[in-house]
Amino acid sequence: MKQKILDIQSLKKNYGKGSNQTKALNGITFQVIEGEFLGIMGSSGSGKTTLLNCIATAIHPTEGRILLKGEDIGRFKGRRLADYRGKRIGYLFQNFELLDNLTGRENILLPPAIHNIPEKEGNVRLKVLAEYLEIEEILDKFPSQMSGGQKQRVAAARAMILTPEIVLADEPTGALDTKNAKSLMEKLSLLNQEEQSTILMVTHDCNAASYCSRILFIQDGKIFHELRRKYPQESQQQFYERILMVMAQLGGGSANVL
Repeated sequence: MKQKILDIQSLKKNYGKGSNQTKALNGITFQVIEGEFLGIMGSSGSGKTTLLNCIATAIHPTEGRILLKGEDIGRFKGRRLADYRGKRIGYLFQNFELLDNLTGRENILLPPAIHNIPEKEGNVRLKVLAEYLEIEEILDKFPSQMSGGQKQRVAAARAMILTPEIVLADEPTGALDTKNAKSLMEKLSLLNQEEQSTILMVTHDCNAASYCSRILFIQDGKIFHELRRKYPQESQQQFYERILMVMAQLGGGSANVL
């Protein structure tokens, strides 16, 4: 039986003071299971990016705890915190965040170099990821020579090169056209299914969300609905249609919900 890898307990994040205080997160609680592909959806200002940033330790919650395999990440300091940020989680950004003066290969192999991973080990892992993500032919190109989809697949390889316990993806298809977004999501889904990579993805894209095994909808800093894909009988298209049905029930259509 798979274990829970991430445990979010009564998480709150407030901004401002007194009457001007905003509750970005208002007591969110949920768990992520090892090997799960979890989507987080919600309108702009709903708290989903704040949630991801708390997990990434980019910001600190006002109340509550975040446990990774039972360890409270809020207690991590110094080298332990650096190890968490650099090795235990991987981060996939909307705008790629590749270094322009490095090739795709050099961008991907930068985390192993920083964390003193043997070069041979890094190259073995790179070969596997390059095949999964179909980037073998662009490894020696610079970002300026790549399409948006190619850049994001290189960024995905960099996020996963150290085999992190969980990958945090922040709107990974946001800067991509429909074709490249579909290609990226197929590759991430393959890594999730075959490598059992645990992925937590914030997205506004219903098509991207349909690749997930479960979706949490956030509104006003709280979870207001949850959808699980029914395996094996439910197709991706059927799951996508259920996502749309949830939005219809909420009465605002995709513009308000997503």
